[in-house]
Amino acid sequence: MVGAAWENSDDLVFTDELGRHLKHDVVYRNLKRIFQCMGVPDLRFHDLRHSYAVLSLQSGCDIKTVQENLGHYAAAFTLDTYGHVTEQMRRDGAEKINNFIESMEKKMG
Repeated sequence: MVGAAWENSDDLVFTDELGRHLKHDVVYRNLKRIFQCMGVPDLRFHDLRHSYAVLSLQSGCDIKTVQENLGHYAAAFTLDTYGHVTEQMRRDGAEKINNFIESMEKKMG
């Protein structure tokens, strides 16, 4: 609709009305407004990223997928940064190992 004023930015997901990258303060102000409308605590943008990473890992997403979604260069970096192992994750892991061992014992007779 803006014709020749459009700046073709194929690598951008979200743009301003002329196709340029969104400025930090515009994103920040709108995020704060959305949080306020939703009744969500005042969070930083990075808090959303951190929450996504931790919840993804807790829900069982594989580390390689989380690493790629976050744009990290290595899965080890993602784990070092976001791999907060919870007590429930420890219990779930122990239960999985226990179930595996029990199934192997049944197969072996």
